[in-house]
Amino acid sequence: MRRPSMSFVKPKSILSTILLVCCMAIRLCLCSSSVVSSLKALHVQGQFSFDGNEFAATDFGNQFHFLPSAVLHPKKVSDIAATIKHVWQMGPASGLTVAARGHGHSLQGQAQAPQGIVINMESLSGQEMQVHRGKFPYVDVPAGELWINILHECLKYGLAPKSWTDYLHLTVGGTLSNAGISGQAFRHGPQISNVHQLEVVTGKGEVVVCSEEKNADLFHAVLGGLGQFGIITRARISLEPAPKMVKWIRVLYSDFSTFARDQEHLISAENTFDYIEGLVIVNKTGLINNWRASFNPEDPEQASQFVSDGRTLFCLELTKNFNPDEATKINKEIKSLLSQLSYIPSTLFVTEVSYVEFLDRVHAAELKLRSKGLWELPHPWLNLLVPRSKIHSFAEGVFGSILTDTNNGPVLVYPVNKSNNFHNIFRWDNRTSFVTPEEDIFYLVAFLPHAVPSSTENNGLQHLLSINKRILNFCEAAHLGVKQYLPYYTTQEEWRSHYGPRWEVLVQRKSAYDPLAILAPGQRIFQKAISVL
Repeated sequence: MRRPSMSFVKPKSILSTILLVCCMAIRLCLCSSSVVSSLKALHVQGQFSFDGNEFAATDFGNQFHFLPSAVLHPKKVSDIAATIKHVWQMGPASGLTVAARGHGHSLQGQAQAPQGIVINMESLSGQEMQVHRGKFPYVDVPAGELWINILHECLKYGLAPKSWTDYLHLTVGGTLSNAGISGQAFRHGPQISNVHQLEVVTGKGEVVVCSEEKNADLFHAVLGGLGQFGIITRARISLEPAPKMVKWIRVLYSDFSTFARDQEHLISAENTFDYIEGLVIVNKTGLINNWRASFNPEDPEQASQFVSDGRTLFCLELTKNFNPDEATKINKEIKSLLSQLSYIPSTLFVTEVSYVEFLDRVHAAELKLRSKGLWELPHPWLNLLVPRSKIHSFAEGVFGSILTDTNNGPVLVYPVNKSNNFHNIFRWDNRTSFVTPEEDIFYLVAFLPHAVPSSTENNGLQHLLSINKRILNFCEAAHLGVKQYLPYYTTQEEWRSHYGPRWEVLVQRKSAYDPLAILAPGQRIFQKAISVL
């Protein structure tokens, strides 16, 4: 259809449009000035910064960069409450929004607030952590604290959190706002299932302590709630006795069905490993030789004859925790467990490391990448939750087909189960805001590449984004019932589809705890209404 000629547009209409745009620009300028003035007048014990805030417009994904009008560096929770209450009292006409920023590891600008206020949650990390021993030990921590620091503090008492993420240099508030999943989730559930109590600042500026027994709806809303209902400022985390050592095991499979069957057997067994994950390896050369730097082959001669070049392989990664006086017993248990599996015999690799070294393993890789200038690159990651009944269709359509190599970053794949058949325990609470597939067992599949700026090859950002798009299109066309973890959508219709029948609960909670849609604008779920004139 032909576009209408500009001769049909009345001069008066053009003039009106120009005046409207000018008024909007003037209003935005005046609003920005008035925002700065009002925040300077706000009494807080911390401080606001209005310049040099580029860090708040940057994250690990390194794809989106939106400058805020101000950054709050709070000294106390009351600073956060006062700031949000101030924005709440300004009403919808201001258009001002607030985002909590942890250690800056969002992927698509989720912790950014365009022309709004970013709260630097790490400013609260200096507050005291309080470890409580006893029959049911726990630790009270500020939400801006890094998990690695919590680990070191708890180890002073011989304790540690039960559930982790693969990378520990993340804040408590950040992972609890998403879910927090790693290889322990089959046993303990995600991190959001290991929280006793939270302190939250709502979108009205109210400070609320909540738990299963007190203000339970808010408690469940903020867990996995993507920052939509309140900012977590403090958390009470469940602990367990900490082991000193870890047996770390890797084995390879050439057949996905066998690989998945063994994974599902292990997560469903009463006696099993303490950590179970997996990796997909496509067209990667020198794999076994790379492992030799830190792992010991069970049979060096057979391992030296194994050739991985060009094949799609699947690595099962396992750990067994132990203390030094249990070494003989643990070795027997591991041998028994491995005898039940059908991996390629020549690919059994084992190493022994401290508990801390294993948990902080990704940081060790980070330091190597930083030394090569490969850390602060765009990271077009895609994390999916795939129902067990569809994982074979997914693997057939994606691994070695859409995904032709894994040289730009790892691809994880491992199952988790919502319930424990032996003890009738449900590890995933459907009252939280976190969305999973409906089936009891589902797989986390994480594509974790880094992109080389300005490259037009397979390691370029646009190519990697196109791969992600093809994977998502395949899932949709094949009706796999996949859910995104760390989700990214740009329209409310997409969010409606993501939440499905739980969308109405989400809307009700938003109306109750953040009715002006002040919080977490970078998630792009709800948009604050802006009065233009």
